[in-house]
Amino acid sequence: MIPQWQIGPATVPVHGLFVGLGVLAAVIVFVHEARRRGAVNEQSLVAVTGALVGGAIGMRASGLARHLDFSANPTVAQAWEYGSKSILGGLLGAYVGVLIAKRLGGYRGKTGDLFAPAVALGMAVGRIGCLLTEAPGRPTTLPWGVHAPASTPECPGCVAGLAMHPSFVYEIVFQLAAFAVLMWLRPRITHPGELFVIYVAAYAVFRFFVEFVRANETVWLDLTRPQWVLLPSLALLGFRVWRGYRRGYYRISSADKDKEDDHVPAAH
Repeated sequence: MIPQWQIGPATVPVHGLFVGLGVLAAVIVFVHEARRRGAVNEQSLVAVTGALVGGAIGMRASGLARHLDFSANPTVAQAWEYGSKSILGGLLGAYVGVLIAKRLGGYRGKTGDLFAPAVALGMAVGRIGCLLTEAPGRPTTLPWGVHAPASTPECPGCVAGLAMHPSFVYEIVFQLAAFAVLMWLRPRITHPGELFVIYVAAYAVFRFFVEFVRANETVWLDLTRPQWVLLPSLALLGFRVWRGYRRGYYRISSADKDKEDDHVPAAH
């Protein structure tokens, strides 16, 4: 694992570097999507600001509930100073931040579809930092298992010299695939907010199952903290996707079908 890079006289934290690059990638995609939709305005800027501030607060605040024994959790000052690497906390904080920013700015438009592909690409880049600095995953006998130095924090498999799941590679691949699918779907699913719903639901399902091969501590019934957080979310998201499907939100518009038909050679 590589916690930091020495670039000339500067010491650069690897995880923080890739988180920053991920945020930059997300902002670039967001601005591109906003321009494409003609939504580059003060309201979209307010939404981005709310996401950045809320995400930063969420990542730090999530450290306050790291342990079921609350006496083992850091104080507010410690959580803020040292932060946390909880992606779920950051995403939740970003979502709440956007809602608050839009409420304060009096903006009622939906911005989720602008954020969906931006978040997917940003997560893919940010997870490279996790890949380079954190415990890979649980031990495996699969041929693509990876090894990590014994000095890797919170990694019993590293100390034992075992091959482990490259769980962050799994997530990088998922996020890149999600980004590609969302970009393909954006002109086809036009009901406001549904691209965001699809992405969040897909990531929730993926994250729940990938937790079985990650190196996170289990707390009850062999499930990790993120899995317990995700369980009620999966039920709500499942209902939301089902309702959207019943209402026809995910049907490809007739115009798109005609375009696709134009590219299909006629049978002779």
